[in-house]
Amino acid sequence: MSAETEVRRRVQKRGKITFAEFMEVALYWPQGGYYTDREPVGANGDYYTSPEVHPAFGALLAVQFYQMWRLMGRPSPFTVLELGAGHGLLCRDISAYATGLPQGFAESLHYICVDRRPANPVESGTPRTSRVLADGAPFRGLQGCVLSNEYLDAFPVHQVVMSGGCLKEVYVGLEGGELVELTGEPSDSGLAGRLDELGITLAEGQTAEINLALDRWSHGIAAALERGFVLTIDYGRTAKDLYDPERRPRGTLVTYHQHVQTDSPLTRIGRQDITAQVDFTSAAGTGEKVGLDTLGLVTQRDFLSNLNVDRFQRHLRDRSLSQRQMQSNRAGILDLVRPGGLGDFKVLIQGKKVGSPALWGLEQSPDATALVESLPVPLLADRHLSLPDGRYPGGEAEFEAL
Repeated sequence: MSAETEVRRRVQKRGKITFAEFMEVALYWPQGGYYTDREPVGANGDYYTSPEVHPAFGALLAVQFYQMWRLMGRPSPFTVLELGAGHGLLCRDISAYATGLPQGFAESLHYICVDRRPANPVESGTPRTSRVLADGAPFRGLQGCVLSNEYLDAFPVHQVVMSGGCLKEVYVGLEGGELVELTGEPSDSGLAGRLDELGITLAEGQTAEINLALDRWSHGIAAALERGFVLTIDYGRTAKDLYDPERRPRGTLVTYHQHVQTDSPLTRIGRQDITAQVDFTSAAGTGEKVGLDTLGLVTQRDFLSNLNVDRFQRHLRDRSLSQRQMQSNRAGILDLVRPGGLGDFKVLIQGKKVGSPALWGLEQSPDATALVESLPVPLLADRHLSLPDGRYPGGEAEFEAL
């Protein structure tokens, strides 16, 4: 039974279903959901993420984990639990770079890849790593860091619209045999409650997305983490910006198919990505309710810059690289911090029982500068993308500007 067949079956049985339920089936239905039936990331997928662009992303995350480990008193094991780990490229890059960090950090690092679907993991054979098929964080007593990169944006969201001065919810129904969007009374009082909590009043005719699953997500990671950090990287905004009626009157929900934004969620069901920007105000707020302190929120550009990504750029010339290798590596590093692209992603760091430390990714530190200055520059490997090859827009333009 395909994802579309299952959507139609549910609609025929109940008359209509929430957009959140539709999105859950479209993305995660075991027999043909988008994330269960394909590898969505990479040259043959529908989008790419920071780990594919350049291993400098994983390398600098390893540097940040190293500092967290030291701040916690160097526990062993120091567990990095990556949610939505996919094929494991980020795990491989972080683990590989950790071997060059001082004070025995690599021997203390234990990396767990968690994902809903089986994969052909590239981290296979990497020491002190493991893979768990699960939804969420079914663990207890962890000391370390819960990591996610482009994970929250794939949570099913409810859609709401302000109509006639009343909050309505968007449903998926059938008319004349075709799937259509319908509106009705909200299915959950938490939808209006979330907006009230944020102090947000939608304008007449404004559409918005609300991720009620953030509460369950925060509770799950707070329960799994005995002591340590939560590091969340994704595209999104603070609530005031996200729900701005002038800039985003139609919300932020988009669909992608073969690297093209299609914005037609009721077509290609199970064969295209459906995603919405993350409300980082609510992500931080739901965490605070369950004991996760908000330590900072910065852009990916600032996070990687504070960790001295510029030194990686400068030290590329010290490596014996061909002109093509030099171009590919510099373009990849630049794409990680590109304004209007990956550089505008947000990095939220939360803590549990760690106080309020000055983290290297949140503010510049001479200690971080000295450490990165002494480390080698990671280079593109076969599993990474080469942006100047012409498969993706953005990176080459930045390289040409440089």
